[in-house]
Amino acid sequence: MSVDILITGTGMFAGRMALDIAATAQHPVKVMVAGRNTDRLDWLRTAGNARAAMFGTPAKIVTHEIDLMEEGASERILDIAQPRIVVQAASIQTSSVIAQKGSKWTDLVSRGGLSATAVFQAIISSRMASAIEATCPGAHYINCSFPDVVNGMISEMGYDVLCGTGNVAILSNVFEGAISGSDKGRLRVLAHYQNLAPWRQPADRRADAVPPRVFVGDKEVEDVFATFRDTRLTPEPAIEISGASGVTLMLALAANQTWYGHAPAPHGRPGGYPVKFEDGVFGLDLPTGVDEAAAVAWNDAFERRNGMTVGQGRAQFHGTLHEMLSNQGFVHADGFALCDLEEVHHDFAALRDRLSSQEST
Repeated sequence: MSVDILITGTGMFAGRMALDIAATAQHPVKVMVAGRNTDRLDWLRTAGNARAAMFGTPAKIVTHEIDLMEEGASERILDIAQPRIVVQAASIQTSSVIAQKGSKWTDLVSRGGLSATAVFQAIISSRMASAIEATCPGAHYINCSFPDVVNGMISEMGYDVLCGTGNVAILSNVFEGAISGSDKGRLRVLAHYQNLAPWRQPADRRADAVPPRVFVGDKEVEDVFATFRDTRLTPEPAIEISGASGVTLMLALAANQTWYGHAPAPHGRPGGYPVKFEDGVFGLDLPTGVDEAAAVAWNDAFERRNGMTVGQGRAQFHGTLHEMLSNQGFVHADGFALCDLEEVHHDFAALRDRLSSQEST
């Protein structure tokens, strides 16, 4: 079998992408959804093909049952699907943790940031990156699991990754929707995933936060919080936008059509950027006056204040996250070699299990 797009994972994020592809495709596209939840696979296949019929699109949804945590699973599914585009949306840490409370683990994630979960997000994604290099190196690889940080890990490990979905594209699309009808030029946004948090709060609680950088044409918006005051996200992951945000890119890649938009972590860069796919090449689409080095440094600064950065083959924790891991006596609080990711994952799992069983104080 050969498919255009392979989506790994059966959760809400993967489902949103598959179902929106089915409803919006303008050119023939075959999508395989792969994961271990048989009931969910049956529903996504049924609902996806129903939506394609409903909207009259030339999309076809097929499914394959596989446990992506099993040894060699990534290689097996790639051999079965032979995809042109791989969209990795499976994870052993749900994104809903950002809205959970009550345990010392949720406290760690809330105060230390989502980079506390980066190792969990990176396990399947790094295995898939390795398998793509070995079995289908020409495939475009889109990693949806915490891409702002994990894509940098994948790239530092020596593998190719095109970009992620969501995060910056959440904000760019809600801002675009808020100013719909403007004729002042294309909207471009620089945004790290940490920029999302203020938009989950009421407008009067955003003043002390760092806003994203927003440009209309080449002119930067001076007061982003005031300009988009009425914009607000849900406390939970904004799946209705984030899951959908990569669909137009996936369809453009499948049809080899020019596309402009936003994506997190293009080619492993930290944070999110305006990007484009043109003449078969995917790259940055920065506004005039903002060079790549400045854009990368702006995004990188967020994790250096509080989070995790990668370089020279290692991951390093910073700020509150480093402090909280150190206070727990965690063996990897001062960082770890990325080549040890599999072993580090087991230590993080033990820490998560221990802290999850303890009530927050």
